[in-house]
Amino acid sequence: MINNNNKILVVGSVAYDSVETHAGKRTDALGGSAAYFALAASYFSTPAIVAVVGEDFEQTHIEFFESRDIDLSGLQIENGATFRWSGKYDPNNLNYRETIDTQLNVFAEFKPILNVEHKAIDVLFLANIQPDLQLDVLNQTSSKPKIVAMDSMNLWIDNNQEDLLKLIPKVDIVFLDETELRELTGIKDLIKASKSIISMGPRVVIIKKGEHGLLMNSINTDNSFSLFACPALPVDPVIDPTGAGDCFAGGFMGHLASLGKNISEISTEELRKAAVYGTIMGSIAVQGFSIEQLKLVSTKKIEKRYNEFVKLTTIS
Repeated sequence: MINNNNKILVVGSVAYDSVETHAGKRTDALGGSAAYFALAASYFSTPAIVAVVGEDFEQTHIEFFESRDIDLSGLQIENGATFRWSGKYDPNNLNYRETIDTQLNVFAEFKPILNVEHKAIDVLFLANIQPDLQLDVLNQTSSKPKIVAMDSMNLWIDNNQEDLLKLIPKVDIVFLDETELRELTGIKDLIKASKSIISMGPRVVIIKKGEHGLLMNSINTDNSFSLFACPALPVDPVIDPTGAGDCFAGGFMGHLASLGKNISEISTEELRKAAVYGTIMGSIAVQGFSIEQLKLVSTKKIEKRYNEFVKLTTIS
């Protein structure tokens, strides 16, 4: 499954999360969009991280990243504390969580810097950071990568929409949840809303629907639209949904990176397979706190879940 010749660059956050769910608590567990993404992607391609942490970041976490062949040459270690987030999930509905505390710490002054090797990587994922920083990263690349994808959130839609609208036409794949997509476009119908994003320039829009899976709208080589509905894979127990979306993106983009193709060369079938691999990685992540299950997973287990998903969704 993994193709060590095909690298993928993620720019985002590496953090410590303190989380409480119906299943228990964890304090200062490894988290952050770049961490989840890179670990999920590492089962398909070779990730590189650009992020910032503080002096308190544990060496054991660095060693674990390196054990997964994740390039940390872009991990800045600054004076101060690592970004921290704490939250509590509704014990009766894990779709709802309350943020208890956010401490940006060194992340508040994060300025992503790409080295020479990073600038030449063909697949780029702009994780959920300020749109102006995402745009700056894209402008640092030597030439436009074969595939550029981005994630965003309501905060940037509310406060940085002008920068976000400058970025979207420059990327190939957009990841948004259904609430974010509706807010950004002002269109309630998700299919129409995704088409409005595609009209700006991207070829693919991923609409995340949490436990209800996702919708993906994309442009075929003949410029027709292709819609794909992908359910979530039912798993039991669900322990902690933190990072599930980033793991989905890691599996999705990691698989695309393993193909070694330009976005215009990727078929509808390959995009759909990537969506299933993303779904698999998200399903694994939610069965433990933080990266607990990502540490234990194997390519054999991923392929087993892929086959289970195929059986679950095939009519004959």
